[in-house]
Amino acid sequence: MLLARVAVPVPLGQAFSYAVPAELASKVGRGARVLCEFGRRRVLGVVIDVGEREPDVSPDKLKPIVAVTDAEPVFPEELMAFLLELSRYYVAPIGEVMQLALPALARSAASQLGDVSKAAKLVGHAVQVARATGVEPEKASPRARELLKLLTEAGPTPLSALEEKFSSARSMVKKLVALGAAAIDEQERNLDPFFASDVPRDVPPQLTEPQAAAVAAIVARIEGGGGALLLDGVTASGKTEVYLRAVERCLSLGRAAIVLVPEIALTPQLVTRFRARIGDEIAVLHSGLGEPQRHSMWKALRSGRVRIAVGARSALFAPVPNLGLLCVDEEHDGSFKQEEGVRYNARDMALLRAHRAAATCVLGSATPSLGSLWLSRQGKLEHLRLPARARAASMLPEVEVVDLRRTGPGPGGERLISVRLYRELESVLERKQQAILFLNRRGFSPSLICDDCGQIVECPNCSVALTLHRARGERLVCHYCDHAAPRPSTCAVCNQPALLEEGAGTERIETYLGARFPEARVARLDRDVAAGAKSSAILERMRSGQIDILVGTQMVTKGHDLPNVTLVGVLNADSALSLPDFRAAERTFQLLVQVSGRAGRGDAPGRVLIQTRKPGHPAVVCAARHEVERFVELELEMRKELEYPPFSRLALVRCDAVEEARAKDVALRAAELSRRVEGVRVLGPAPAPIPRLRNRYRFHVMLRANDRPPLRQALLAIARHPFDRKTRVALDVDPVNML
Repeated sequence: MLLARVAVPVPLGQAFSYAVPAELASKVGRGARVLCEFGRRRVLGVVIDVGEREPDVSPDKLKPIVAVTDAEPVFPEELMAFLLELSRYYVAPIGEVMQLALPALARSAASQLGDVSKAAKLVGHAVQVARATGVEPEKASPRARELLKLLTEAGPTPLSALEEKFSSARSMVKKLVALGAAAIDEQERNLDPFFASDVPRDVPPQLTEPQAAAVAAIVARIEGGGGALLLDGVTASGKTEVYLRAVERCLSLGRAAIVLVPEIALTPQLVTRFRARIGDEIAVLHSGLGEPQRHSMWKALRSGRVRIAVGARSALFAPVPNLGLLCVDEEHDGSFKQEEGVRYNARDMALLRAHRAAATCVLGSATPSLGSLWLSRQGKLEHLRLPARARAASMLPEVEVVDLRRTGPGPGGERLISVRLYRELESVLERKQQAILFLNRRGFSPSLICDDCGQIVECPNCSVALTLHRARGERLVCHYCDHAAPRPSTCAVCNQPALLEEGAGTERIETYLGARFPEARVARLDRDVAAGAKSSAILERMRSGQIDILVGTQMVTKGHDLPNVTLVGVLNADSALSLPDFRAAERTFQLLVQVSGRAGRGDAPGRVLIQTRKPGHPAVVCAARHEVERFVELELEMRKELEYPPFSRLALVRCDAVEEARAKDVALRAAELSRRVEGVRVLGPAPAPIPRLRNRYRFHVMLRANDRPPLRQALLAIARHPFDRKTRVALDVDPVNML
């Protein structure tokens, strides 16, 4: 019997067999999308394989495939094999993994019933584009000849653009079409905001010697069958220029490229650089796109019409044929890890996809992750270094550590703006330069506490304090479940009115600066004011000099190029150090180095002030001295002693339920199953660092092993075990977020 194994979009760790009707036998192949019945509904699945074999279920229960929706497979064979391996690595349901690589319109069974062009219609407003055919017209008016000359020189041009220059453009084009001198095509209009304006082509700069060496090494890999490299360059050393040269060479060889950035805030800057160098044949995949536009981008990539994909972690799954290069910018960034559903890490999987495609993978960062540095020491990544800034006038900033235990607050008593930092802000404003202040807490005040009984106002759904947001009308907000409530007038426990605002967030610092420096233009960059694509507008105002002081969370630490920023202030370097996570020191070091790198990127020297109550902590000391190697040695020594990655393999089993006892019981059984596997060390179960989230109690079981096979064996035992259905069990391989 001819059977197809189909990955259907359900959270089950297997594919399902379907009979292939004779009339569809020639159309059903690996990677094809098919419509099939699952239970009482019709779903759109992806064929994993097809062949003659005995069914694994009773023939009377075997269902036939209803329809094939595509003339050709939706995935290149290379991408199909990669998705299967990703599913195996993360012990993730294959149906859910396949959905990662399909835009929503391509996943919808309803939209595939006979009219695949629905997505193009939804994009709508097709643009009529005129082009010259190269035929010299015998009869044409002088104005029509002028229009034809423009078409010949400019190439295909939208009719709307021609109408701006010629009053009767449409009638002239119609006459030229009748004469065979021109043609009209219909193209989908690009509604992506990243392409809203024209970008002039740039002139490639002269490469520094380290840049030239890095480009040569990457190109050699592209031309020689692929490989993996770590591009380790200090801030402003010109890593983007290296990516550009590598992508250009990749395209010249007829191959495709994918460039990953950690979040959308970095995308506009990168896309502008790529458009200036390469043109508009770029697909930008980001959360700001509507589903019709996303589907249009996906089709352009799948067809090979566009060969460059730029975006956040989901761009990893771009269906480009003949992949030649995969660049991961800011590879150390934790946002490459998906924290819900299929918990994949795009940085790790970029290495895997490139390897399977015989492509080249470049991991770039000013603060490479310890995992990547360890791989380079093992000879698995070629280590390329850019040790200095690309512009001769641009030096690494001078860094000063301010001990908050011994330094008083500035005027007005705000403890996180020390008198030392206050004076530096005054100086920057006098020089008409810009400053960035980094505080990784949004809102006005992180908590309210009763001065009489010490009770903290907590979220009713989560075991965390509510954050005061004055900009939302004195509302208390949970940053985990979005619960919001008015600010209470009295304590819920002792009924006393003495509720104190504890600590400061970005909103409070912005308010303080606005009051103390009324002549300064102060702005804030955090998720409250600039979620997703909105962040680019604030950053553009910063680049154009419309902002003097920018206060923000981690969004300001990324690779933004702001030449007039000469002062960076880290208001509280200790907040990340206090997290219950073995990577806390590494993340703090990376944050400090990254945000420091925003200073002094232009002609004027930069200065960084790191405020801390732990001035002797290695992460602070090494970041202030730009001693990357020293920090890496200290951190690796600690990790080895405690048997943490990269000296072991980790997986986190997360169990949560509405009832605490249910979650705990499932966690106990998961731990018991894991202990039966030789070579696996089990820690827990224990309540998660945040024990209750969104009204569900949470328990963690940590699995650790020296090698991956026993860890996978334990995870498979858990995945296949029939636990209580009212408890969710999530498997997190190589966890990044330990909370």
